[in-house]
Amino acid sequence: MQVLSQPDTLVVGGVELRSRLFTGTGRHRSEEEMLACLEASGCEVVTVALRRLDLDHPERKTLLDLIDWKRYRCLPNTAGCSTAEDAVRVARLARSMGLSDWVKLEVIPEGMHLLPDPVETLKAAEQLVKEGFKVLPYINADPVLARRLEEVGTVTVMPLGSPIGSGNGLVTQEQIQIIIDNARVPVVVDAGIGGPADAALAMEIGADAVLVNTAIAQAANPPLMAEAIRDAVSAGRRGFLAGRIARSAHATPSSPTTGVSRRS
Repeated sequence: MQVLSQPDTLVVGGVELRSRLFTGTGRHRSEEEMLACLEASGCEVVTVALRRLDLDHPERKTLLDLIDWKRYRCLPNTAGCSTAEDAVRVARLARSMGLSDWVKLEVIPEGMHLLPDPVETLKAAEQLVKEGFKVLPYINADPVLARRLEEVGTVTVMPLGSPIGSGNGLVTQEQIQIIIDNARVPVVVDAGIGGPADAALAMEIGADAVLVNTAIAQAANPPLMAEAIRDAVSAGRRGFLAGRIARSAHATPSSPTTGVSRRS
């Protein structure tokens, strides 16, 4: 019987990652709690929304000063951008600051449902790939758009499970499954995960990673939740690799039915 004895690494944009849990830095109650969550999560990739940093006052500390970037890979995020033009500008700013040529591409034109704009996302991705960025686009669970983004050269696709911060889990599971089944780049489920069970399910159906922010930051005990989701990601991944049994409409006995003594 074969067991998983070797490190099960994930390769994104030519970079090998040991952790399949990406985490965000928003909505934490304190900086100390955020740092404790990063530690407990075991993550390697951490997103930072540049538009939410106070860059006009260089004497003030920001997330860029608080986090040990020798330990974590910074994933600049274009959150807050409503057009492709805005997103490209923010990505260029991140690279000019020496942060990364990776970018989590978000183009969200409205504030109620926070759903990404597919047209502007594709437009921005095309431009950023041409400029040498490693683009990780946040999208609706749209298999056609996912394929188009792969074709222009993004290094992942990141379909939402449900709207940002909703905690509703994998409402879009069927569409995500189609994306996973056809993807040639890593699929990272992003947004809507509410707890460990949601993260485990995403990994069980074949996602390569998950990105979790609000479910950790707004939990009653955020570091403990970060640890729980870390373990759920690992368990879900192992479950996927192990191969679950097929579903059946009928019961199947777990004890043998042959060679059993019966009363005459």
